[in-house]
Formats: sequence, structure tokens, C-alpha cells
Amino acid sequence: MNDIAADPCVLEMVRRALEEDIGPGDVTSLALVPEQVACRAAILARHPVTVSGGPVAAQCFRQTDPGLTCETLVRDGERAATGQALLTVSGAARSILTAERTALNFMQRMTGIATLTRRFTEIADRYGVAVLDTRKTAPGLRALDKYAVLCGGGVNHRMGLYDRILIKDNHRALWAGSGRKSLADAVRHCRNTFPGLAIEIEVETEAELADALNGAPEWILLDNMTPETMRRCVALCKGGSRLEASGGITLETVDAVAQTGVDAISLGCLTHSPLAADLSLEIEPDREGA
Repeated sequence: MNDIAADPCVLEMVRRALEEDIGPGDVTSLALVPEQVACRAAILARHPVTVSGGPVAAQCFRQTDPGLTCETLVRDGERAATGQALLTVSGAARSILTAERTALNFMQRMTGIATLTRRFTEIADRYGVAVLDTRKTAPGLRALDKYAVLCGGGVNHRMGLYDRILIKDNHRALWAGSGRKSLADAVRHCRNTFPGLAIEIEVETEAELADALNGAPEWILLDNMTPETMRRCVALCKGGSRLEASGGITLETVDAVAQTGVDAISLGCLTHSPLAADLSLEIEPDREGA
């Protein structure tokens, strides 16, 4: 995985998040914590997690006060147990408290995504099926959301509307409305327009799959199909295009879907509604005021 905290876009996300929270100053810490007080604090996991966002949290502390020192104890993509320290930060107590919430906000969301992704990949990996994310990310946080999916063992789908063609139901409806009904022709038209991009097309029936296969897309998305229908589609495809299953797949149903022979399963839930990890920052009493 790349050094996410070195990405200029991520640095700007951190800057803006800190600005949003701190404003003209952290008045509570300014009132109650003497400037000269130093301490050490740790970010702790309150339940088992797959970690993501440690470098981003550290960046929050460093941007608040370059004099703060952070130490990563559990790296992104690794698992942590209940009560385990993930990261420590040392230095001016005021600065640590000022950056605390922003650092936790980033790390809790990212660790929540990574932890949920890991639960899906543990099942799908048994069948050699990839777990893909989607564009259903928090606005402005896509780079972090998708990085967190990687930390959980998932695979990034397209980053945006620019790096892969994905012909969905509304595209198909407008294409058909112009008098051109063949899905294969839609694929060919996209190929001629953007020859350097991979093409994926969404289908809802076996008949639509047969039509789309004539256009030889790299990927075909099987939308909201039962596992039984997916199996028939896998047999019909015969490796002609890679198959992605999508639509309402949960932890309870992912095993049945993965067994059908599809190549990948895409899951909007990874990033559109993850449960934030329960993390907390605690000052270490034996070091307070050191």
C-alpha cells in the first residue's frame, strides 16, 4: 500500500478538517492545560479491528504541532485486539488534545471500513473471489475510503467516472431511447470512443448477458441476481468476460454468491455505511506532566 499520508490531497483533507474543528483556537485546552505541560497518549482499540488510518492520524498531530512525536504500534492492514494500543503521541498536552478528535475521526472511519472489508474478504477468499469497493464513498474522502478497503484485503474498483467505462441501467435506457437497443453495440461504441479504457456493462437477465457478451466487454456486472441465476450466467459466459456480482449482498449471503463462480463481488456497504471503529485516545498517567 502507498504512503497515504504523503498524498497532497490527503494533506489538504487533514488541514481542512483541523481548521474546521479548531477555528480560532481550542478554548477548553487553552483555559485548563498549562502551556508547559507535556504528556504521552495512546490510541486504543476498544474491540478487535483491522487497522487503517494510523499515518493520517499521525499527520493530524504533526500538522497541529510539528513538535509532537508519533509512534505507530500497529501498522495499517494489521489486526489489533481489544485494549491494544495502535499509536502513541508525545509532546505538548495542549496540542495532543487539540488534534485528538480530528485524528480519531479519520482513524475510526477508516478502521471501521477496513474491519468490515476484512469480514467479507475472509469469506470470499475461500473461493478466490475478489471483494470490490464502489463509488459510494463519503464526498471528499474517496482516497481514504478506498485506501481503507485495501487495508481490509479488498480491491479498488474504479476511482471515478474517468478511469473505467461502466454502462449502467440509466445509460442503457438512454441508449435504447435513441433507437439503438443492442448492448453489444453499446460496448462497441464505447470501445471506439475510448479505446484505452476497460469496459463493464450491467445486466439483469441471462438474455442481456448473452447480448452483452457479443461486444466482448472486459467485465459484466450481474445486478441483483439470485445465486442460481449467477451460476447459469457463469456457465453461459465461459470465461468470455469477467463477472462481477452486485446488489444487496450481505455477510449472511456473500458465501452463497462467492460459490457461484463469479470473479468478484462489489459492495457499496463497505464505504457508504460503515460502523466506525470504537477507538479512544487515553493519556498515560505515568507520563503525564513529564
